[in-house]
Amino acid sequence: MRPTRLALAAALALGSFCTLPAQAVDLIAIGKLSATATDFSGQTGTLENGARGDLFGGVGSGLAWVGGSRFLALPDRGPNAVDWNASVDNTTSYIPRFHTLDLVLTQRADAATGLPFTLTPSLVGTTLLYSRTPLKYGGTVGGHAATPTKNDATHYYLSGRSDNFDPATTSASTADARFDPEGIRVSRNGSTVYISDEYGPYIYQFDRATGGRGRTVTLPANFAIASKSAVGATEIAANATGRVTNKGMEGLAISPDGRVLFGFMQSPLAQDGGDGGRANRIIRIDIASGASKQFVYDNFLADKNKAYNSSEVLALNDHELLVLERDGKGLGDDSKADVKRIYKVDTAGAADVSNLTGAANLLPLAMPKTLFLDIAAKLLAAGLKNTAIPAKLEGMTFGADVVIGGKVKHTLYVGNDNDFLAVTPGGLSNPNQWFVFAFDDADLGGSVFVNQTFGN
Repeated sequence: MRPTRLALAAALALGSFCTLPAQAVDLIAIGKLSATATDFSGQTGTLENGARGDLFGGVGSGLAWVGGSRFLALPDRGPNAVDWNASVDNTTSYIPRFHTLDLVLTQRADAATGLPFTLTPSLVGTTLLYSRTPLKYGGTVGGHAATPTKNDATHYYLSGRSDNFDPATTSASTADARFDPEGIRVSRNGSTVYISDEYGPYIYQFDRATGGRGRTVTLPANFAIASKSAVGATEIAANATGRVTNKGMEGLAISPDGRVLFGFMQSPLAQDGGDGGRANRIIRIDIASGASKQFVYDNFLADKNKAYNSSEVLALNDHELLVLERDGKGLGDDSKADVKRIYKVDTAGAADVSNLTGAANLLPLAMPKTLFLDIAAKLLAAGLKNTAIPAKLEGMTFGADVVIGGKVKHTLYVGNDNDFLAVTPGGLSNPNQWFVFAFDDADLGGSVFVNQTFGN
């Protein structure tokens, strides 16, 4: 029986809504690729801030399995951690892209002194993302034009620069060239890639082979903002409703049957409390019809007495989801990692809050959540220092099953966004990393896991 609204409110007030099962999920492998590697984009020039246009970095923003050892990895809007021009929030004309990777798991003959598998990553390909119809670009800033030089009559490339928009339209306009991709999933037939964007927010459909944009999955009007700006702080101040700048559609999941997308905001909408608030939204979208429902996810952690933003969502089946919550601490900003957790929620029977606004109305309807995996605890137990755990663990996907000790185990891959920085401000090495965990059905607390398959 599901809790009543009154019971939910009481549980939320007491901070006792998150149950903590035993942690049987195991870390089985860690893989790394250099943060100074070159991708296959062909963008050999330098960006406005001096970074290379073909720098392979930030690839843990999104991660999607496409069968076997093959994965798609998604960088965000590009290198913007180095100051060059505050009028565009130091963003650059980096062309958004996804990478095709081989992440090869190999079982070790003797795992007595280490992890049972090795993970060997390699870059296979890079696909640039573009529109087949013209886009709205910004002007010249600091001597640098916003329109990509790679554009031609049939390719209008998307861009990470924050001034690439039409000020006469709302953020729901799909003609804006600015694009901050954060979540990536693949259709069941393997030919279509869905990518979520923080700027709109949007969910776009791309051709996996070419990178050409097709359909836009339209989101409800309550997610959009009315007033756009190239400066994030200005944009936040100008909008009392809609997504919070740089905290938009962060996570994306697809049901194993390929029929439903789940989008996840990084923080509550402005009208629901904004950044630092508790009442976040997960939106369920039927791909064929576009029909949607919205559910409440409570970011609050009672043991920390704090609400944390969310980085990713992953579908166990057609209604149960894994949600990655994290702080921004650890390797990347020379601090100590603390909160890196994955929780499980069930949308079945949850209230549709599409027509509700405000934390007071939303929180009593939040979905119960249970802890599936404390990533930080597992990495600490494996010998990593809290200063070596990546600050931005953001990409999450299932992979192929493995056999450990004669038992079949499912795999979960988690990737980091290193912000395209080869070293942290304090001088620590900051590579692209992937962490692989193994679990079985007993670890799911009664949930049924259905892994995605690829075919017609």
